[in-house]
Amino acid sequence: MLYFCSQTLTKMYNLTLEDIIFLMFYASVAILSLMASCYLLFRRANAIAPDVMSPLRLRRWTAAFFAVFAFCHLWYLPTYFLTSPDDMMLGSLIAGLLDCMMVIPLTIVVLLVMLQDRRRPLWPVAVMVAPLVVGNAFCVATRSDVLLPVLFVYFLLMWLGLIIYMVRAIRQYGRWLRDNYADLEQKEVWQGFVVLAIFFLVYAIYSLDVVLICYLLWRVETLSDLSISQSLAVNEGTVTTEEQAPSDDLGPYLQKYCIDTQLYLQHDLTITQLAQALGTNRFYLSKYFSRQGITYNAYINDLRIHHFISLYREAVADLRPFTAQQLAHDSGYRSYSTFSLAFKQRMGLPVTVWMRDSAE
Repeated sequence: MLYFCSQTLTKMYNLTLEDIIFLMFYASVAILSLMASCYLLFRRANAIAPDVMSPLRLRRWTAAFFAVFAFCHLWYLPTYFLTSPDDMMLGSLIAGLLDCMMVIPLTIVVLLVMLQDRRRPLWPVAVMVAPLVVGNAFCVATRSDVLLPVLFVYFLLMWLGLIIYMVRAIRQYGRWLRDNYADLEQKEVWQGFVVLAIFFLVYAIYSLDVVLICYLLWRVETLSDLSISQSLAVNEGTVTTEEQAPSDDLGPYLQKYCIDTQLYLQHDLTITQLAQALGTNRFYLSKYFSRQGITYNAYINDLRIHHFISLYREAVADLRPFTAQQLAHDSGYRSYSTFSLAFKQRMGLPVTVWMRDSAE
């Protein structure tokens, strides 16, 4: 122990300016990651997106990831000061084992928890990384790196399989969102795939650690908790228990309790809330939209865009001052960017171009 401390002090004394800058950056990344972990664990309010309630489960798992990510800098630090090749190899093997036991599994768990269409089991993650843990433990016990090429190939195959799974899962999640939510703002998670790619690149480019921490923190804070939006109250105009909507033809009920009451103008209206207003359930309403060849998202956006057009024409006819942003908000859109995308998909033109052509 004294010998190790002596060697460490000697090497620290001989550090170059480049080494000192690297160690400062190394420590800064660890501190930033630990601060992000404490923020997600102990701060209830959302500082990045105050109007968004992020999923508590995701916040906890991401906080655990940040904490482990901070501590992984500690178990790699001794390898920087070791001088013996055997000691350096052993230190790297131990650090790699700890990564396989904590950092890699938590990364996969965070990506899975981002998907809120269903609660996915997490035990397959342990099965997935078990060969890496066993192989690295064998390398540490034997002080040999003979298995490392095999483990590296398995690691690449594992990530490839995970990428394929995530692509499919995110596509399914996107369809689930369009079938259940009128507003997709702060709900889509295709960015989680970017997190996976960034984390993979971190092994080759260390400076991307800061990007990973900032990006993941932003993604967690801006992702809406969909379990909360399902339970929001709907506007007045709900059917009574004596007048339940039939499951085969919901058109008249949609006209009476959604269009006539302008329920579609409610921000973050979900298919569950609309089904409750109609006196049916989400399953039958979803099947109805499917038979019509549309999604719930497309149905609500169509009503909102028509409402926007009506407001625009009324404002132009009355010579009232207006902005597209205000009209979009009055048409049920919380985000103008979401409205712009929906308008272009529905009308085939950007809203500014459409307004200019309509004025001519």
